[in-house]
Amino acid sequence: MTKNMGSVDRKIRSFVVAPVLVIVGLLVGPGGWLAVVFYALAAVMLATAAVGTCPLYLLFGLRTCPLPTPPTTP
Repeated sequence: MTKNMGSVDRKIRSFVVAPVLVIVGLLVGPGGWLAVVFYALAAVMLATAAVGTCPLYLLFGLRTCPLPTPPTTP
């Protein structure tokens, strides 16, 4: 799979979104089904940030990382 997430997107998912989802999961009740959903979403955010590829980005054709520039010939 090609990487389609930029470094800023990956950092936001890792250091903002995933921890917020875990905190919300703890606030709604650590053993409830809704908390499990929030924990699963946090795990997906961390996994996609670690891999650098978001399946939804692939589905919609989005890309947050810069395209590689082709080498120029002098």
